Amino acid sequence: MENVKIIDGKKFMWDGINYESESAAKENVDKYSKDGFETKLIEEDGKYFVYSRRVAAEIKIVGSN
Repeated sequence: MENVKIIDGKKFMWDGINYESESAAKENVDKYSKDGFETKLIEEDGKYFVYSRRVAAEIKIVGSN
């Protein structure tokens, strides 16, 4: 399984788990979503894979003038 997938132009990382059932995968999708991650559930060959991403917080650098 690929560790990284580009979906809709966005980089998602695989959580490293091969889920045997859709319901088990959806449980982790829900957990990741509650923690602020954008998630994608992918099914391939009867196995389910969870990919997630989180946008880094914007950092503003204040310089001295």
